[in-house]
Amino acid sequence: MSNLPKCSECGSVYTYEDRDMYICPECAYEWAKDEEIEKTKERVIKDVNGNILTEGDSVTVIKDLKVKGTSSVIKVGTKVKNIHLVDGDHDIDCKISGIGAMKLKSIFVKKI
Repeated sequence: MSNLPKCSECGSVYTYEDRDMYICPECAYEWAKDEEIEKTKERVIKDVNGNILTEGDSVTVIKDLKVKGTSSVIKVGTKVKNIHLVDGDHDIDCKISGIGAMKLKSIFVKKI
């Protein structure tokens, strides 16, 4: 099994080497072996309505959410201030008064 990189343009796994270049047969993209391709794709996190969320935004919970491991529930309309965006399954780190530190999914909040 080869350790050739995937094509950075189309994601094809069928790349091959030709001297000091990598070539993608699907999109014909070529790049140097020693070339560091830095594509800064910043992750965009959106709320339920499609609004882009940023660090420090305030959001409102749109659905009753059960808190795993407890009998607590985060009620509809709960306001969450000063959110912190993170990578992973749960996009938002925050503190909710009366409950504490929480991780929320962006699909269950809307921007205020």
